[in-house]
Amino acid sequence: MKLHLKNPIVFFDLETTGINIAKDRIVEIAILKVNIDGTEESHCYKVNPEMPIPKVTSEIHGIYDEDVKDSPTFKELGKKLAKIIEGCDLAGFNSNKFDVPLLAEEFIRAEVDFDMKKRKFVDVQTIFHKMEKRTLGAAYKFYCGKELENAHSALADTTATYEVLKSQLDRYDELENDVEFLNDFSSFNKNADFIGRIIFNDKGQEVFNFGKYKGKSVEEVLSKDPSYYGWMMNGDFPLFTKKVLTNIKLRNFNK
Repeated sequence: MKLHLKNPIVFFDLETTGINIAKDRIVEIAILKVNIDGTEESHCYKVNPEMPIPKVTSEIHGIYDEDVKDSPTFKELGKKLAKIIEGCDLAGFNSNKFDVPLLAEEFIRAEVDFDMKKRKFVDVQTIFHKMEKRTLGAAYKFYCGKELENAHSALADTTATYEVLKSQLDRYDELENDVEFLNDFSSFNKNADFIGRIIFNDKGQEVFNFGKYKGKSVEEVLSKDPSYYGWMMNGDFPLFTKKVLTNIKLRNFNK
């Protein structure tokens, strides 16, 4: 089934130095851009993470320090990537929990002004888990009838993810062929940041989702305990979480 698109959609996959959103870096990014008219374009870039790749991680995705030592850094690639993605919705496999927040971190570190919140996010893994509860390899075999070769190759995983989504739309009548619907359906939460440290409550207010102020309004906490802002800004939180926190603080100050 062909996707019904209001905006171009970018399927992407990251290979990284690890799974820590705040600390780890991208070593490869693959992009499959599907335009509104159905035409496709793909891009794949090796990235110098400016830090050693742990051996255990290299053994998973097959990318070693030697493979990326002469590759551009993300800061050198950032503006080019932002131009490719500009105006597009985003999709991936486990992308809402990992790829999207890590990409947002890299853009912030590279000082590329790219608003990740202005687009829809379709997480094919979430759709899959709600429907069948499997891995990408099993999803590819289940929906597409093929074995996934070169698993953990960013381009192979990205292409498989796109094929799985189209097959999901063919299989499930309850899935609407609409990116806005898929964005809502493939989300389990109402995060204000990407990793869920700050979420929206039923009234649409940002509240903390961890620690001693869990469930409390962020605006109220920052007003009554200003030192909590400093603790978070100096803590081991993702840059995007800190950006969301700062925006709330400035919004409250401007009031």
